[in-house]
Amino acid sequence: MTTHIAALGLCKSYRKGKIEVPVLHGVDMEASRGELVAVIGASGSGKSTMLHLLGLLDQPDGGRVELDGRRIDDRPDRERDLMRNRTFGFIFQFYHLLPELTALENVMMPHLIRSGLFAYIKERKAIRRDAEEMLERVGLGHRLTHQPSELSGGEMQRAAIARALVGRPEVLLADEPTGNLDAATGQGVLELLRDLNRERGLTMILVTHDQQIANQADRVVRLAEGRIEEWVPALV
Repeated sequence: MTTHIAALGLCKSYRKGKIEVPVLHGVDMEASRGELVAVIGASGSGKSTMLHLLGLLDQPDGGRVELDGRRIDDRPDRERDLMRNRTFGFIFQFYHLLPELTALENVMMPHLIRSGLFAYIKERKAIRRDAEEMLERVGLGHRLTHQPSELSGGEMQRAAIARALVGRPEVLLADEPTGNLDAATGQGVLELLRDLNRERGLTMILVTHDQQIANQADRVVRLAEGRIEEWVPALV
């Protein structure tokens, strides 16, 4: 299998007042096209930071991020903006749905950002149809007009998954996507992600602290104190 996305020697620190707090210390990891890789580790080990760097939400202090063998973290701002919208899909633990919009409107939002207002007006019927189909696919076809406050935690996460996937990204980055859900609901969300991974050949990197969730991935990476500690075969 060919490498799809890779971190090579990633380093990252943050400043807290005058103190520099190192987070990542030369992290190397990769995911093959269509692979589901789980990243596990204790809180504060750098898992979310690594995910943000891979998805171009932040820039490394050292090292590089590559997609299909091409460096992408040093691309111009406009190009990185386009990649965040078109190449990557993001799922976060706290959903980040816009509270004033319905589930359908939240899922349509990436298309609006991608197309611009005038193109969106011209293509809105097709965009709406795509969003409706994706919400139906994640089991929310009956909740299109509901706002996030009217949805359960599992439903909000499914809406966030639909939003992440409606633009058909190449790489899905999921940061603790089951962290706020009960065990049964979390398992349902993971099964949905796994089904989509297999159906679409979607490359997925999933951050979790839950070993049982991680064991359902193709491969598991353990991050400890900002370093890759070991590669662990997934237990299936």
